[in-house]
Amino acid sequence: MKKITSKNYQRNRKENFSKNFNYKEFSYKTPSELLESKPAVVPVVIIGAGPIGLSLAIDLAQRGVKTVLLDDNNIVSTGSRAICWAKRTLEIFDKLGVASKMMEKGITWETGRLFNGDNEVFSFDLLPDKGQKFPAFINLQQYYVEELLIERCFELCDFIDLRFSSEVINHSQKSDRVEITVSCPEGEYPLKSQYMVACDGAYSPTRKRMGLSFNGEIFDEHFLIVDVSMENPPFQSDKSERWFWFSPTFHAGQSALLHKQAENIYRIDLQLGERVNKEKELDPKRVRQRIKKVVKSDDFEIDWMSIYKFKCASLDRMVFDRIIFAGDSAHVVSPFGARGGNGGIHDVDNLGWKLASIIKSNVSPKILSTYNDERLEAAKENIENSSRATNFMTPKNKMAKAFRDQVLDLSISNKFTRGLINSGRLSEPFKLKNLRLENQFKHDPLLGSIYIDFPILSKDTKKLFLTDVLGNGYNILSFSKVKPKLPQDCNFISVGSKTSKNIDFLDYEGKGLDRYREGLNYLIRPDGYIVGIFKAIDINELEKYML
Repeated sequence: MKKITSKNYQRNRKENFSKNFNYKEFSYKTPSELLESKPAVVPVVIIGAGPIGLSLAIDLAQRGVKTVLLDDNNIVSTGSRAICWAKRTLEIFDKLGVASKMMEKGITWETGRLFNGDNEVFSFDLLPDKGQKFPAFINLQQYYVEELLIERCFELCDFIDLRFSSEVINHSQKSDRVEITVSCPEGEYPLKSQYMVACDGAYSPTRKRMGLSFNGEIFDEHFLIVDVSMENPPFQSDKSERWFWFSPTFHAGQSALLHKQAENIYRIDLQLGERVNKEKELDPKRVRQRIKKVVKSDDFEIDWMSIYKFKCASLDRMVFDRIIFAGDSAHVVSPFGARGGNGGIHDVDNLGWKLASIIKSNVSPKILSTYNDERLEAAKENIENSSRATNFMTPKNKMAKAFRDQVLDLSISNKFTRGLINSGRLSEPFKLKNLRLENQFKHDPLLGSIYIDFPILSKDTKKLFLTDVLGNGYNILSFSKVKPKLPQDCNFISVGSKTSKNIDFLDYEGKGLDRYREGLNYLIRPDGYIVGIFKAIDINELEKYML
C-alpha cells in the first residue's frame, strides 16, 4: 500500500496564493472503505470539488441522492479565477441555497462600457427586462464561491461525503458500476459507484486516463491577468461596470479589460501578444509599471497575477455510459464572455435531475443522451461566441485589423455598426432546439427558453418572485385560472392580475403578463426550460413532453 503525505495535496500554494484571502485547510478523514470489509456501492462519485462538482453534489443531495465527492487538494482554488456569475447561474445557486450569501458578498453590475482608445464608443444594459430577483451579473472571486458551496455541502453531510486530499488514480467501467482507485494520506482504497461524474477541470486526469482529447481552436495570444487591491481607484463610478478598451493609450495596440470584485479587488486583463517571455512579464516590477499606467496611480497592491492563453474546444461526447463529464473537463472557452464557469453550472442544472431520476425513480438511462446532446450543443454555441470574440479582439492579419478599426471608428456615431463589435458576448442560457411540441404555440419565442422571472404576491401578501416558488421537479406556470389534473410530481403555479380563489399568486406589477400570455399554461422543466405551451391541459398530452 502506497503511503502519501498530505503535503502532496497542497498544489501551487506558494506560487499562486491570493494575498488578501485567508485559505483554510480542510481536514482529511479516514474513508469508510478503509474501515469496512465490504463497503457499499455509492450511487454517484464526483471527481473535483470546484464550483461544478460541489454544485452537482448539492443538487443531487437535495433530490435525495447520496454522493462521494473527491478532491486531491485540501484548500479552495488559488487565485480568483472565475469571477463573473450570470443571472441564470444565480437562479441555480439560489436553488442550491447559496445565492443570498453570494449577493451579500459580490459586486452587482449590469452595464458594460466599450472604449476605442480613450473614447467611449457606447455602453450597454445587460438586463433590459427589469423586475427580476437577480441582476445581470455579480462579480465574486471563485474561492469565495467555493467556500460557500463547501459550507452547504457540510450542511447536507447525510447525503454528501466530501473527501479532501483524495486523488483518483485509476478507474474502470463495468456493465453495472464504475470501479475507482483512490489515493489518500493513508494509502489507496477501492471505491465502487453506479455513476461517476468527472468535474476535474480543464486538465482533467479522468479525460487523460480515458485517452480522450478536445477538438477546437487554440489561440496563441497571451494575456496578463492581475488582481489589484485599491482603496481609492481613479475610475470609480456610481455603479460597478465592465470596462473594455481597444488600444487604450495606457496599453497601445492591445486590448484591456477591467472588473471590480469583492473586497476592493479589481481584475485587470491586458493583452500581451503571441511571443511572450513569461518570466519577464511576471516580474513584479514590470507588472507594477503596467498597472500604474492603467490606474494612473502607485497606490495599489498586487493581490494575484498570472499569464494565460486559451483554447475554445470540447469533447465529442460528454456521456460514456456510466462516466459523465461536466464543466471544464468537457469543454473550455476563452474567459471573455464569462461562459466557462457559468456554462459548467448550467451543465449541473441539466444533469442533476436526470441522474436523480435514474437512481431514484428507475427512469431509463437513455435520458442521459439528452444531457449529452443539449449540453454539447450549448458548448458549441459558447465556443463559437468565444472564438468570434477572440478573433475580433486579436485580428490575425492586416485586413482583419483594418476592418475592426473601421467598425470601432464608425460605431461612435453609428448604432448599426455596433452590432459588429465583439469584446466577448456575455453568458446567457442556451436555447433548446428541436422540441416536439405540435400545437399552435410551437413557434412561440418562449418555447425552448429559460423562464423569465417576475415579481409575485402570495395570498398572505408576501412579495416573492417566480423563481422562489418553482419546485425541484416539473412546474406548470398557469395564467388560465383553471387548475387541471396533473401528474403527481408536477407543481402547479397559478398567477393572475386579480385576486380570486383559483389564483395562487398576484402579478401585482403586471410584469408576468408582459412576458407571458393570458389564458396559457407553460410547462417548465426542472432545469427551468419551457418545453410546452398549452391553452388547455390534457394529462396524457402533457406527459409526452416530460422526459
